[in-house]
Order: sequence, then structure tokens, then C-alpha cells
Amino acid sequence: MKLLRYFAAVALIVSANSTVFSSAFAADPVFPPGARVGMTPLVGLNKARTFIGFETEDQGVKVLIADLPAEAYGEVSNAFKANPGGTGGIKPESIETAAGLAYYTVENAKDGATNVRRYSMILPGPTFSGYVAVQVPENASRIYTDDAIRQMFASAVIRNEVPVEEQLGLMPFKISELSSFKNIRTLAPGAALILSDGDEKTGFEAAPFMIIGLIGSTAASPDDRGRFAQQIATTIPGVRDGRITMSEPVRIDGQPGYETRIDATSGKNNTPVTIVQWLRFGAQTSMRIIGSSPRDDWTKAFPRFRAVRDGIHPRG
Repeated sequence: MKLLRYFAAVALIVSANSTVFSSAFAADPVFPPGARVGMTPLVGLNKARTFIGFETEDQGVKVLIADLPAEAYGEVSNAFKANPGGTGGIKPESIETAAGLAYYTVENAKDGATNVRRYSMILPGPTFSGYVAVQVPENASRIYTDDAIRQMFASAVIRNEVPVEEQLGLMPFKISELSSFKNIRTLAPGAALILSDGDEKTGFEAAPFMIIGLIGSTAASPDDRGRFAQQIATTIPGVRDGRITMSEPVRIDGQPGYETRIDATSGKNNTPVTIVQWLRFGAQTSMRIIGSSPRDDWTKAFPRFRAVRDGIHPRG
């Protein structure tokens, strides 16, 4: 069941979101902006406009690329070995890629009233699992065949890091100060970014890190900003036993904002942390900036957080 759960999770994104192709390939693997998984797309597939991956000009065929947690690949591999015949009539297949042995499934499905063929592949990464989901409508399946998809899957490669400039270029805001954070990683390309001294393998909570992104809501009125800030602060992921120690209005880049500080524990080792959340209010959205540090490192970490905050400006 875990096999199908991982494969289905991102495949749903494809269904939520035909040109005639040749089965020939372009020369080299292509990495969509922000992606750590690349491949040689079939001719007729170009970089997608609204998600990470590839699509045809008419958006009928979609190839979505995403990261899953590192343990996802191991769970899928174990499920494959335990039940090579698959479940529910869906049999997983294995395929060799430059990144290592990958697993994929194929199934028939519906996208609204349209019959589609769906393919899902998971492959190993150094600190993550790569995921590729393909959707082909019935009217393109004679050219975009199972064999063609398998060839494309076999061309998959992984890069350990996405260039910082490429990641920052996807953001709807500019960041001019990174405060010497060792790792820069998009959590949701074009929407959220993490700056950290730790990584996925060692864990983020044991060292200072920041999360910067936009949220699709804002305070209803100036008088509601304090309540809104404190309510949003309770949704910071991974935080336990949180206690708000300060919450007050501030100006951020000339705009109204709110600063909230929290003492809490975080991570699998129950690290005592101090967290600052800054909200910069807009008309319909808010910028959310979170800085978290082990409590013993707070006095050194806070100036770094503030420098990053003050280096964020609207794009254009």
C-alpha cells in the first residue's frame, strides 16, 4: 500500500493541473528550473509553465517532477520486493537509470471525461527520493507509447544541488542577503525557500535555519494583525510545546508587519529552540519569514535572520 500511496500522492497533482510527437529524443538531459531530477524529454515536450516538469504545447501531456522524503524510495523498494506482483492490478516495474535502480507503475485512469495513461516513477537521491509522474491522454498514446515513456524514464539523472541563482530566480521576490547560510533549497519552487546550516540528512532543527515564502491570506484589518500573526504562528511545522514570548507590530521594508517570538522544542531530538516569525502584510497575501535557532545559539543567529529579512524586496 505504501508503494501506491507514494505514487498516487503526486500523480493527483498532475490530474488537477495533442500535439503529435516524434519518439526521438533531444541530445542531453534537461533539468526544469528548480528541479533536482532531470531527463531527456521526448520531442514535443517543453518546460511546463505552471508546474515543475514538461508539457506539450496544448498541455495535454504532462510530466511532473518532484522530490519526496528520502525514506520514500526505500519503502517503495521494500514493497516491490515483498509483493512483486503488485496490488489492485497495478504491477510495479524496475528500470536502471543513471541515478540507480528506479521503480515505476503504469495504469489507466480518467482526467475528467478523458481517458489517460498514467506513469509514476521513483528513483533514489542522496538526501531525497526523486519522483516523476506522466499523464498521456488517449489521443496521444499511439505515439507517446509505453516504450517511449520507459526510454524517457531510463534517461533520468539527479543533481545534488540546484544553483542558488536558479532557485532565487524562481521566487516572486528578490533576496540580496543570505547571511552565510550553507544550504539554500526551494521547498515549493516559486513559493517558499529554506536557508539552513543543516540539511535533510542531518536535520534542520539542530542549527539555525529560515523559511521564507508567501501565504495566500492576510489580516482582515489593521486591528486584526496581532491575532492573525499569533494564529499563523501556531501552524509552524515541527514545533511542539510552543510558548509565545513576544508579539508586536513592526515596519518591514516600509510596510506594516508583525514580529512574534516563540520558545519551543523541535525535531526528533527535542531541541530547545527560539523562533521568530515576521509577517509583512499585503493587500491579499502576506510574506512569512520564519527563523529558528537552538536556544543556545539565538544571540548569534538573530542578527543573521534580521539581515536576511531586511534584504528581501519586491521583484521589479
